[in-house]
Amino acid sequence: MHAIDPSAQIGAETEIGQFTVIEAGVIIGKKCRIGHHVVIHAGAVIGDEVRIDACTVVGKQPLRSKRSIFQDEKALPPVRIADHCLFGAQVVVYTGCEIGEHVLVADGAAVRENVTIGAYTIVGRNATVENFCKIGKKCKLETNCYITAYSEVGDYCFIAPGVTTTNDNFLGRTQERFKHFKGVTIKRGGRIGGQAVILPGKVIGEDAVVAAGAVVTRDVPPRTIVAGNPAHVFREVPREQLLEEQGWE
Repeated sequence: MHAIDPSAQIGAETEIGQFTVIEAGVIIGKKCRIGHHVVIHAGAVIGDEVRIDACTVVGKQPLRSKRSIFQDEKALPPVRIADHCLFGAQVVVYTGCEIGEHVLVADGAAVRENVTIGAYTIVGRNATVENFCKIGKKCKLETNCYITAYSEVGDYCFIAPGVTTTNDNFLGRTQERFKHFKGVTIKRGGRIGGQAVILPGKVIGEDAVVAAGAVVTRDVPPRTIVAGNPAHVFREVPREQLLEEQGWE
């Protein structure tokens, strides 16, 4: 038993699980697999051969606390999911997102509104991508990492488990913080080691490496390894580790 609005369009050979809700205007492509207890909100557009596992929510509207810094109430566009994507169990993808083809979003992950994710990127279990973020293609965002609002992650980046990014140097105090509110930027090929912390507005240069446990308090130059608390330059990235040597293009 499931609830499918009459206006929804379901492609050929698509399987719908028990107790799933598909709201008005939803478009689902062919040969998709929609699990049990999935909720797909109004207007969502889902490509061909997409798998969505049990208890996942697609196209959720954001909640706005009276104290939230995000008070823009204008309507967001429906979520758009390209072909061949995979979504694990209990994933939440908000409306206003655009997700490229062959993206994997693993169990328990959350992708907030106004986020774009490039093709072939992996978002690991329980990872969170906050609102107004741009994630490039062929990235790996590992288990329990946190990408703060207004951040940008370039193509081919690697974010290890437990990485924390931040966007507020004032820690929620005084109106001055709104003048400086900014996420982090990780340029193409940047790699961040486990449990590293990146402070607001910092830029990780192309092909740079942040060592595990480092606290990044200033911009990291391209092709440079930094380590420590506060992070300092350790050495250059070995030539054989650079993207241009991998033949991935």
